Amino acid sequence: MRTLIAALFCLLCGPAIAQNDTQACEDVVWLDQSFTICEVQAGSDLRLFHSDGNGNLLGSFSAVNAHLPEGQSLGFAMNAGMYHNDYSPVGLFIEEGEVKGSLASGGGFGNFGLTPNGVFCINQTFQVIETNAFRDTAPTCDYATQSGPMLVIDGELHPRLLPEGTSKYIRNGVGASEDGQRAVFAISNERVNFHDFATLFRDHIGLPNALYFDGKVSRLYDSISGRSDFGFSLGVIVGTVTTP
Repeated sequence: MRTLIAALFCLLCGPAIAQNDTQACEDVVWLDQSFTICEVQAGSDLRLFHSDGNGNLLGSFSAVNAHLPEGQSLGFAMNAGMYHNDYSPVGLFIEEGEVKGSLASGGGFGNFGLTPNGVFCINQTFQVIETNAFRDTAPTCDYATQSGPMLVIDGELHPRLLPEGTSKYIRNGVGASEDGQRAVFAISNERVNFHDFATLFRDHIGLPNALYFDGKVSRLYDSISGRSDFGFSLGVIVGTVTTP
């Protein structure tokens, strides 16, 4: 009888309230090191930001919030790619379907040149694609940012990421699920090497492709926890937009 009453009550109470598009970021421990990961589901309002309508660099989470129309605000955000001295993106940058930076092979520009590098593409789904594969398939992206190196490529670690690597920084990046329904962003809360950061995406989160965004300047914004890292100005910023 109690089960029947509960079932009738559920029919009367209507559909469940939809969850926020962005799940709360959470701290995890991997290989005895601390990371924060934030998962975004396909269909969420995930965008890239760089400049305002006059071409002035935004460069910070607070500036992006101020730039958004009244009633909108960032849910989660992080820096999303490397930049030149003038803060222009290194490589491909697409904003609202407009190409504002060209696809680059890599060259000798720091970690970006540790090829293969790749592209994070936002459309109806999410893709992390190695640069040459992106050039060959030319997917349509509403937003895209190129960075490097790739951390995980079709389930395999980038061949130059060594377990004994001694270069350690605060690092951040993004991975995408095979079906494109999930993008998972991660930032280390302590200095880590490339190899350990890459295995976080492949072995702990279980994603077949992941892309490095940056180190040294890596920062995170999370409206739910109240975290808002500060420091030098940023180039491209990725973030979800929420409307109360």
